[in-house]
Amino acid sequence: MLRQYELVEKVRRYAPDVDEDRLNRAYVFTVQKHGTQKRASGDPYFSHPIEVAGLMTDLKLDEETIITALLHDTVEDTLVTIEEVESKFGKDVARLVDGVTKLSKIEAQTEDERAAENLRKFLLAISDDIRVLLVKLADRLHNMRTLHFIAKPEKRRRIARETMDIYAPLAERVGMYEYMREMQLLAFEQLEPTAYKTITKRLEQIRGDEVDEVANISAIITEEMSKVALAVEVSGREKHPYSIWRKMEERHIAFEQLTDINAFRIITETEEDCYRALGLLHKRWKMVPGRFKDYISTPKRNGYKSLHTTILYADTMRVEVQIRSQNMHRSSEFGLAAHWAYKNQQTPDGKAGWIRDLIEILDSSNDAEDFLENTRMAMYQDRLFAFSPKGTLYQLPKGATTIDFAYAVHTDIGNRTVGAKVNGRHMPLRTILSNGDMVEVLTSDAQEPQPAWLNFAVTGKAQASIKRHARQIERGELISIGRQIFEGIVSRVPVNIGAKAIKGAIQKLNLQNEEDMMLKVGSGKVKDRDLIEALAPDLSESIDNKSWQNKDNIVSIRGLSSGISYNLGQCCNPIPGDRIVGLRFENQPVEVHRIDCHELVDGIDNDWIDLSWGIESEGGAAKIRVIIYNRPAMLAEVANIFGYQRANMMNLKLTVRDAEFHTFEIDAEVQNSQHLMKIISSLRSSDAVAEVERM
Repeated sequence: MLRQYELVEKVRRYAPDVDEDRLNRAYVFTVQKHGTQKRASGDPYFSHPIEVAGLMTDLKLDEETIITALLHDTVEDTLVTIEEVESKFGKDVARLVDGVTKLSKIEAQTEDERAAENLRKFLLAISDDIRVLLVKLADRLHNMRTLHFIAKPEKRRRIARETMDIYAPLAERVGMYEYMREMQLLAFEQLEPTAYKTITKRLEQIRGDEVDEVANISAIITEEMSKVALAVEVSGREKHPYSIWRKMEERHIAFEQLTDINAFRIITETEEDCYRALGLLHKRWKMVPGRFKDYISTPKRNGYKSLHTTILYADTMRVEVQIRSQNMHRSSEFGLAAHWAYKNQQTPDGKAGWIRDLIEILDSSNDAEDFLENTRMAMYQDRLFAFSPKGTLYQLPKGATTIDFAYAVHTDIGNRTVGAKVNGRHMPLRTILSNGDMVEVLTSDAQEPQPAWLNFAVTGKAQASIKRHARQIERGELISIGRQIFEGIVSRVPVNIGAKAIKGAIQKLNLQNEEDMMLKVGSGKVKDRDLIEALAPDLSESIDNKSWQNKDNIVSIRGLSSGISYNLGQCCNPIPGDRIVGLRFENQPVEVHRIDCHELVDGIDNDWIDLSWGIESEGGAAKIRVIIYNRPAMLAEVANIFGYQRANMMNLKLTVRDAEFHTFEIDAEVQNSQHLMKIISSLRSSDAVAEVERM
């Protein structure tokens, strides 16, 4: 553990004007506040924030970041408040500490919800100041270094999984490869202990049995460069066990079949020297086709620059080589941290591009699991490069389609996409892009996101945007249904329901506004009886026993216990969730109809019964009329929507066929009216469908 004077001295080496008194006060503050708290290792708890501060000094970060590292756990684990931090160390430090402070665990949440909510707060914080991310990554790295002291294996695995899924990808995305590699290695040891031990043991055997091949190859490469007076530094390293394991898994091969366990790095003086060194390598040794990448002309999204190639050494051994300049190397190991330290500024608008994407996913996600999945997709995928017609470069995950490219350009562009040209040719939106493709997005103001796009959208940003639009359509449909139900109830109540009664009902039901009430009624979250009691609490005293509110007149359609038989009307096909009534005929079963069924006109003089669906209602059949465009694959698109919504098409009948449109009648097996509305909303959003209605 760093002593107080040692920490101050480390900062003074790169920041001579640092406020030593302020650093000393922060050091003493964290020691005093954490007091006698202990870590799982038995060390004093304050050793952890001091070590995290030490990691920040290794990155040569500013005074506020060092103090934030010292104080980052005081608010969560002691009685210290953010206000106290602000009063003693200023607003900037207080804001950073608040951003790094982890959420208290909520036992009621699932593991994914905990991880997602932690990441949600975290992303909001780093969108404001990237230094929050740098401290958090150092905090996680030090916790991983001491993870083996935790007694419970399941807790170690949970932390390791969160590190592998969230924090290692975050480190990679900001170019902090040293942090990423160490996190992955430590997490791999916990998640795959058998594989870790096997690979580690095999690497030790190789080191003991063979000559120092790394040193030999490094010397030969250096000699080749010196022949043309090219000054370089050549170093070799053994790939770490997790990297080897991933390669074995991806290629489905055994350890003995790997031919590129070692990797080499050539550091040059200038960018021009990088290309000179590459030419010398390829002249002296054969290159492996498909293994060359130029990240200098097309840097990674995190700013990483380097040339990557693989050569055949001694005709049999594959040797991976990275070539970069001194400046590139400085940035490659610590990414945005190095950028902050040397430039003392963030990206031009304060956020890296991938952070902007994650924030947009955060705004679009509906729940914790959805958010976490989309975020993982956005953070942790291999990339390809595609260009706009004007030459703007966009990075996308491998497997991305033209619709993903459209959303990468801008969310509004993605929402209005009607087609795309790839390398000058019109291609479907589901076309998978290749490295170097030039993509022109075609848009229309009349277009809206289509649910069917979810079948081939790959990026988290695209999927979150499409789902958000689908939820907005569904919300509008449910509000419309709720308003119809509300007006139907009010029209049959023998008292006047005015604006005052509606306002009072909204308050009694703990809702926000009238639209919220209609949404809850339409989705079935507010029952009819609860709505009536909220609107007119004394209504039951002002109506007679034959009214619809008499509980004896409520018939359970499913799980019928009263012995009353019934038939569902074939004219309107009622399903759970529909407002229904019954017609009673002498010596015949009750006929169940939707409240808006036209057949009710013929039975107006019969005995009407107000019905409700029982708790055992299990769904039913609904008839839908769909008019689709007469183009190839349109019917398949409709079938895909039914499959995506988990609905069965029991019968499909073509009723009208002409040059432009085909009309089908579909018998669909659905769970309830809400399920049906989701299907109808998705069909209406599809570019295959001209019209759709429930019959």
